[in-house]
Amino acid sequence: MSKLNQDRYRELAHFLRNRRSRVTPKQVGLPETARRRTLGLRRGEVAMLAGVSLEWYTYLEQGRHIKVSAELLENLSKVLQLDEVERRHLFLLARNQEPPIGFDIQTKVPAELLSLLNALGTSPGCITDARMNILAWNASFSAVFGEFEHKSERERNLVWVTFVSEDFRSLLGEEWKDHAHRVIAQFRTNYAQFVNDPWWMEQIEALSESSQFRALWDLHDVINAPNIRKTFHHPEAGVLVFDYISLLQPSTMNLLVSIYVPQNDQQTVQKIQQLLGKR
Repeated sequence: MSKLNQDRYRELAHFLRNRRSRVTPKQVGLPETARRRTLGLRRGEVAMLAGVSLEWYTYLEQGRHIKVSAELLENLSKVLQLDEVERRHLFLLARNQEPPIGFDIQTKVPAELLSLLNALGTSPGCITDARMNILAWNASFSAVFGEFEHKSERERNLVWVTFVSEDFRSLLGEEWKDHAHRVIAQFRTNYAQFVNDPWWMEQIEALSESSQFRALWDLHDVINAPNIRKTFHHPEAGVLVFDYISLLQPSTMNLLVSIYVPQNDQQTVQKIQQLLGKR
């Protein structure tokens, strides 16, 4: 075994022992005894609850090189009551792979991210999930892209808006084609994690009514959200220039924060201020 793998398994052993010590028998439905010397759960209790032998789990805590299935790691994550960040850490240490993502998409936006949006001022900002549904946005975003509050989930989907909304197409002008290509490449990147999810199958089927969507989808291009300059043609404010920045929320690896930072020598800032003043 290589030195790199030895270090990884050693770190896994330390991590498992540490997290085992943090979980009480009561938290997993086991009786607590007065003469208990072990801090947290015993190895045998973790093994029993995870559905493996004590010998096998002991090897894991000793940092030995043994094959670990994703199913077992999911069981250990539940027994040790790991959060999403800890679960990901466990998978990377044990399998050197990202954990599988289930069909449950993170749709609740943490309060701190909502505060971030509201603090952006004249920088339009929004938060999207893995399906590219727009979950939250600030006043500047509405001023530039229109109101989303009373729209359906499908109408708040960035891919759907790109191919169905004529207003959005006009806003992008000559940049629409490049934008559509990037959006589809991002959409396909996310799709790889949810191939068997019925929502994706229905959405792709509906979008496939557009020949432009089909042509771009069939390219099989994949990218993460790029940081680029974007120019919009607003029906009231005229030309708006932004630097687009995207940030992936680390605690979920599912929520994307998109921020449009005004450029163009303060002209864009002044125009957004005027739009906000009309609201």
